[in-house]
Amino acid sequence: MRSDSPHWVMFLGAVSAALAVALGAFAAHGLQHSLSEDKLQTFDTASRYLMYHGLGILVLGLALVQWPQWSILRRSAQLLAVGIGVFSGSLYILCLTDLTWIAWLTPLGGSLLIVGWCCLAYGALRGLPQG
Repeated sequence: MRSDSPHWVMFLGAVSAALAVALGAFAAHGLQHSLSEDKLQTFDTASRYLMYHGLGILVLGLALVQWPQWSILRRSAQLLAVGIGVFSGSLYILCLTDLTWIAWLTPLGGSLLIVGWCCLAYGALRGLPQG
């Protein structure tokens, strides 16, 4: 299976959503006594963004099944996948370690998420290719 196939994109979205649930449960049940309230809130933010964007990637994969020639869907999914990796990943690392320098990655990840959604919006305005 090619890494940009609709099935791979759906797989990525589903795995992201599953990770969001698992990590959210881990924080709620395993970290509540070892992290400060601020860090728990940050961990929750990372999990929520992972879930939201994982579901977005899943929907993009479903759309790719219908319109495989619409490359903007693939590009949007790629940007969202990298964005959640950088955004949520940096927040998880920040909460679980003393690596405070990692916080500079979070806005980069957020920017990738914004660009991914804007890419999709641009494609939607442009319309589906004919044929």
